[in-house]
Amino acid sequence: MTSLPALLGTATAILQAHPLCKETAIIETKEFSPNQFFFKIRAELPQERQLQVRIYFNADHIDYAYQLFSLNAPLLRWDNKEEFRELKTYPHHCHDDKGNILPSPLSGNLQTDIPFVLQEIEKYLEENKN
Repeated sequence: MTSLPALLGTATAILQAHPLCKETAIIETKEFSPNQFFFKIRAELPQERQLQVRIYFNADHIDYAYQLFSLNAPLLRWDNKEEFRELKTYPHHCHDDKGNILPSPLSGNLQTDIPFVLQEIEKYLEENKN
């Protein structure tokens, strides 16, 4: 069984261990039941950017959104909201900084998804230095 403390701890530990993340803060948690909960974490990144990790867990299903933003303006987002059925990776997709919706290799597994997102953010920051 997955719990709020377990998933929250996993996500926080991955972010805190990554060299890109300067500081990590738990913004919000809400437990509706042991099998249904929500949390939001933000990590400070270089170039005055932030990564927000939002997870909603319901029984054996995880809804996720990983969003890179600057001064509250969204830049990149990966999520599994059930839209864009035409994508091969449905429901997993990415919103790029040009407004495009792209396929995403994410799966809802925090242990593999967060490191992938951080790797993509590193590339983005390198390509878009101020």
